[in-house]
Amino acid sequence: MAERKPPWVSFESWVDKQIRQAQERGAFDNLPGAGKPLPGLNKPYDEMWWIREKLRREGLSADVLLPEPVKLRKEIDRLPETVRALPTERLVRDAVRELNRRIAAWLRAPSGPRVHVAPVDADEVVARWRESRRRSAAEPEAPPREQPRRRWWRR
Repeated sequence: MAERKPPWVSFESWVDKQIRQAQERGAFDNLPGAGKPLPGLNKPYDEMWWIREKLRREGLSADVLLPEPVKLRKEIDRLPETVRALPTERLVRDAVRELNRRIAAWLRAPSGPRVHVAPVDADEVVARWRESRRRSAAEPEAPPREQPRRRWWRR
């Protein structure tokens, strides 16, 4: 820990002295990234660089920054793809019930921008889910294509 600045010494000269002493001790030798260019130095300035970097480091999408009604609308739009992988009708209805519970909670105490968000009809989602499963079961798998035989003299 650095020592306290004496009251009779100017701040700038005190800081310069601390840096010079640290350099003499070798405190700045072998730092990670030494000799490498600064990342993003040639990119245009972005005010939100620190948010983008934090999201990248945490492995999050930018959806976590959206207001709640916009997140709910995006989930409603993605619902058919979400339930497509579910194996049973009960799990599909549970997913719709959970989404509707969150929509109802937002409707009771709305915050953020005024975006129209309405509960999802579970029967309609289940009907679409059944239809997509029926279509995928009816489509036979494409047989592997055979390579045409080549004559030895046509290489």
